[in-house]
Amino acid sequence: MSDRGHVELDRAVNTIVVGERHRRDAGDLTPLMDSMKRVGLLQPVTITPDGYLICGYRRLEAAKRLGWSTLRVWVRSGISDGLTRLLAERDENVTHKPLSMMEATELYKEMKVLLQEDADRRKKASLFGANDNSPGQDGALDSSAPQGKPGRVDRQAAELVTGKAAQTRLEQILEIERIAANRELPKDLRQVAEAELEAIRNGGAVDPSYHKVKAAQRLAEQMKPDDDTNVDEGLDEALEEAKAERRRRIKQNRERREAEAATLKRSTRSFALKWAEMDGWSKKYDAEQIAREITPDDWALFLRVIDETRAFAEAVSLAKESAGTPGS
Repeated sequence: MSDRGHVELDRAVNTIVVGERHRRDAGDLTPLMDSMKRVGLLQPVTITPDGYLICGYRRLEAAKRLGWSTLRVWVRSGISDGLTRLLAERDENVTHKPLSMMEATELYKEMKVLLQEDADRRKKASLFGANDNSPGQDGALDSSAPQGKPGRVDRQAAELVTGKAAQTRLEQILEIERIAANRELPKDLRQVAEAELEAIRNGGAVDPSYHKVKAAQRLAEQMKPDDDTNVDEGLDEALEEAKAERRRRIKQNRERREAEAATLKRSTRSFALKWAEMDGWSKKYDAEQIAREITPDDWALFLRVIDETRAFAEAVSLAKESAGTPGS
């Protein structure tokens, strides 16, 4: 038995324990039930060694409604109790009702702590040569094992909570929260942060709010202790400067990528695949229809590509002759 867990092919459904979960509504299970009736359970439900459900609440509910007495499960060991509960909550939330950004951030913050604790525990166990494969020992962090994915804790936590690498947005919200809660910062700066958090709670975009708060923070840091000016008074100008700087960086990055792309040469294999794809292309079009409907610009583009193709063919032929390559 692996220290990461094992598969049970016929686990009794009534032995799987569904603990306290924030959301009980499984939603419309009809499509899932139809799929399970046709092809069976493709992805096993994940449980702890003592039968506590980690992942697969909707799959379990579908199995119950179909009247199944057993189903295939992945018995997952080596995760702390706190992390197990969070993973269980995560599974139900992200597979049915998406979390709001603020809900996701709170869960992400807890998940990072627990993942780090779990990683530290596994590291400590390995340092002391732990090799006991019994249930409860250390295993992969990904609850959907055996397909575990390594990575930094923040990325792992974001993927577990949202299903994607959304750590940048979540960290931005955490930074705004830190500024809003820091009583050592100017009151008007904290008010800006609180207002932007409220905007995010109401569905506002995270990135603009983050940059607004950071601009206000930079402005507050530049102000002298005896300056009576409110942060709000200079915020518009600071924001415009920040936006201009951001646009400049975006333009520079785009120009750099375009320059790199312009000098990047593709492989001979790519060349061969391109022409294999083009082989017989003219049989797929009607010449008279093209003559009637093609625009002058599109026809000029076609002729330019033909000229480029002829020139390239001549260059390759000359290179093959010079190298004495067979078939030149």
